[in-house]
Amino acid sequence: MKNIFPTLILLVVLSVTACSMGAPVPPTPTPDPLVVQGQQVFNARCATCHALVPDTIIIGPSLAGVATRAETRVKGQTAEEYLQLSVLRPGDYVVEGFTDIMITNFSKELTNEDMNALMAFLLTLKSHS
Repeated sequence: MKNIFPTLILLVVLSVTACSMGAPVPPTPTPDPLVVQGQQVFNARCATCHALVPDTIIIGPSLAGVATRAETRVKGQTAEEYLQLSVLRPGDYVVEGFTDIMITNFSKELTNEDMNALMAFLLTLKSHS
């Protein structure tokens, strides 16, 4: 019996070690820098009026899931086209139940890089239902 005890301990240790190794954990994806920049633009320019939480109204409509809605909002337009025009010419796309009070000079205030980044961020806002 004395010779079996060390062998049993070794087997238990090896079993525990093998179980704890399990499947490798996938690395956390590196965020797209353009999307990160777009979120910063959103936070600085858009979050004052638009929430990212569903059914939450600050002044304008919630933008939670906006990329999904934008895909079908205007026939013949891509989600990106719709979103870009909604920012640049907001009076053309007033959501029912809201008034046309959005700032209209974003084309003068946002650089092309910031606009592209904002679009990249908004296009990540998909509905999960």
